[in-house]
Amino acid sequence: MNENEKLVIISTIGSENPEKASLPFVLATAAQATDVEVVVILQSASVVLATKGEAEKVNAPDFMPLKELIENYISMGGKLNLCSPCLKSRNIGKEDLIEGCTIIAAGTVVSEVLSAKSVVTY
Repeated sequence: MNENEKLVIISTIGSENPEKASLPFVLATAAQATDVEVVVILQSASVVLATKGEAEKVNAPDFMPLKELIENYISMGGKLNLCSPCLKSRNIGKEDLIEGCTIIAAGTVVSEVLSAKSVVTY
């Protein structure tokens, strides 16, 4: 991996828009395939996608199912960070989340963004 190449992807889109919910993970796995370090941060409505059973419900036409996209991203070493206040406001606990998630706060978001070469938001 080229240590100078880091991409942070921030998503706020949940299951209400399957295509936009899938795109961050399509981009993430494409970047991983080119040896770019990728960090995905889910905020707002998108944190629900990381709850057990939710990604299975999201399938955008002409895209791999979201569950598979997320699994592939994590299995390739991707970091999946979730906004702590966003989880709390939705009454989502750590026990409700899929494996491979890290709960973070604003300071971590700032740190990740400042350390990245590029940031993409959805």
